[in-house]
Amino acid sequence: MVSITEKTLQDLQFPTVLETISDGCNTDIGKEKALQIKPFRDKEELMQSLMQTSEYVSSFQNNNAIPNHGFDAITHEIKFLAIEDSFLEVGSFRKIANLSATTNVLLNFLKKFDDYYPNLNARASRVELTKDIITAIDSIVDKYGEIKDNASPALSGIRQNMNLVRGKVNQSFGVALTQYNGLGYLDDIKESFVQNRRVLAVLAMYRRKVKGSILGSSKTGSIAYIEPEATLKYSRELANLEYEEKEEITRILKNLSNVIRPYLPLLIEYQDFLSDIDVVAGKAKYANRINGILPAITEERRLFFREAYHPILYLNNKQKKEVTYPQTIELKQENRIIVISGPNAGGKTISLKTVGLLQLMLQSGILIPVHERSETFLFDRILTDIGDNQSIENHLSTYSYRLKNMNYFLKKCNKKTMFLIDEFGTGSDPELGGALAEIFLEEFYHREAFGIITTHYSNLKILANELPYATNANMMFDEKSLEPMYKLALGQAGSSFTFEVAQKNGIPFGLINRAKKKIEVGKVRFDKTIATLQKERSKLEKTSLNLKEEETRAREESKKMENINTKIQQKLESYQELYDSNQKIIYIGQKIDDIAEKYFNNKNKKELIGEFLKIVEIENSKRKKATPKETKAKVEKQKEIIAEVQVKVEEIRKEKKEKKLKPVIEKPKPILKVGDRVRMLDGKSVGSIDSIEKNKATVNYGIFTSKVSLDELELVEAVKK
Repeated sequence: MVSITEKTLQDLQFPTVLETISDGCNTDIGKEKALQIKPFRDKEELMQSLMQTSEYVSSFQNNNAIPNHGFDAITHEIKFLAIEDSFLEVGSFRKIANLSATTNVLLNFLKKFDDYYPNLNARASRVELTKDIITAIDSIVDKYGEIKDNASPALSGIRQNMNLVRGKVNQSFGVALTQYNGLGYLDDIKESFVQNRRVLAVLAMYRRKVKGSILGSSKTGSIAYIEPEATLKYSRELANLEYEEKEEITRILKNLSNVIRPYLPLLIEYQDFLSDIDVVAGKAKYANRINGILPAITEERRLFFREAYHPILYLNNKQKKEVTYPQTIELKQENRIIVISGPNAGGKTISLKTVGLLQLMLQSGILIPVHERSETFLFDRILTDIGDNQSIENHLSTYSYRLKNMNYFLKKCNKKTMFLIDEFGTGSDPELGGALAEIFLEEFYHREAFGIITTHYSNLKILANELPYATNANMMFDEKSLEPMYKLALGQAGSSFTFEVAQKNGIPFGLINRAKKKIEVGKVRFDKTIATLQKERSKLEKTSLNLKEEETRAREESKKMENINTKIQQKLESYQELYDSNQKIIYIGQKIDDIAEKYFNNKNKKELIGEFLKIVEIENSKRKKATPKETKAKVEKQKEIIAEVQVKVEEIRKEKKEKKLKPVIEKPKPILKVGDRVRMLDGKSVGSIDSIEKNKATVNYGIFTSKVSLDELELVEAVKK
């Protein structure tokens, strides 16, 4: 079972790779899916994913390029279709039709070119191909997202009448325009539009001489906008026809929603399929940028990465136009562990991270930048210990944290594990920490785990030289210029060049010589150091006693708090029982009230008695016969709880009486009409009133409509004021 922790993903900067892949995806859903990529648990699924990406990469070079698979997400449409009796707006149907068309084109293409894309076609073959969705939508909605005239006979008739009336409106308006312009009553602009209606621009001094309805005026008041009297009749008729058109369109959309609703599971599958292909495309684009390929994956325990690049470093250096040096690393049964040594800033950590990240990417279905003759096998676990990892929150030093991590390694490490440890053994006394690190290394070695470690400790270099199936390696360094060469050389331990690097950085030669002498004289001063440590130890013992006393006090306080918490919990449980009991009584009371209302209407005593007996039998079936002692205890407990609750209620009432409430002056409620922009008193969504029947309004929110009582609505303009 493959199990790779979040810590390993973070240590190896795997999320950075996923962000780059996500940027290459076309759709929002694809981008989200790319960020959720994790190592595969099943080998068959992994191989299919790798082959799909490899096939997509090949489409960049051949003549059979994979067609566009971009789409507008229909997540909201899917939610609405799942609600019974809901209906979608016209634009939503266009999105669904486009999604279906894109899927059908892609399914047909992959089926046709199965020889080129067998694994992609295998994924596509699980999706049903149908033109019914497109046919149903295209018969109602045109390519511009508008309802067709022939969507229904009624709509066709309404729109014909609307065209006739519009002609009459324009004709009557033209006559009025000519008449009043000839009389000199109009401004230079002659006409305008107010409330989507054609009006005459009448000079203010002549407004009483022009017959019609004044719909507004200019800012200066010099122009009055008047709809001619001859046009008014036709405008009203046109408004009525527009209302009828809107009602008919709503009916058509409801019918179309009911036709599409049975295809809901298929639409979800379509969106999932296209987003999966989008992720594959994102991985393919990333592979193209880093020259990623699919190396051979074998059952043999061997990892051989030839000319391997760290993908993040490669892209960063490419952007800066700098050189990235590849590494060749091999791990096999006869060479399971590599100990890399050498000076700092020589590339030890990058070499270690390169192996870990490439293996992690490969096991997540991502192609990697290696030579085509590279090969590897699949690990169940990749364990990492990279970086300082001090934890201020958990009060862990670097060394404590690393010991905790090593303990986890020892529990999980086996022959199907790869471990990567940076600066192995650091954080403690070099001799003691080095000795413990040596034992850990021996344990990992005996468990036949594969691993790479970096270190400066000489004893680990010696151990790697002594163990038959471990080897030393060093990051090559130019001994004359002391410049790193960023090349890994297997078979030999490396020097840290401590004194040489110090000399190069300007440390005086005399100080360096004194330091070299201290290596030999250090043992002479060891006894003096022990004496100092003994004094420190006596101080620590006193401190330890004080801490134990503090700990005892803390435990006593903790016990007190536990007792208080227990009492509080018991009280809460008692209150909950009382609340549940009261709720049950209210429920029964409501049921009896319903029965009484029925009896009031039909005067059927037989039905009344039957319903009442039914309630009694249901409630009695839930009861358990209690002993007199239990009944008495329960009653007493209830009385006690009720008394406590009454005390609390009285306290609350007193507090309320003491507060002086300011008188609330209710503002007169505006009269709502069709076309007003409104929202519910307790809501945020703004819609417009389509129609008002009795005391209820039909509010249009854009993607759905809702019937709401007028008392529950308020004008948006009123809210803003």
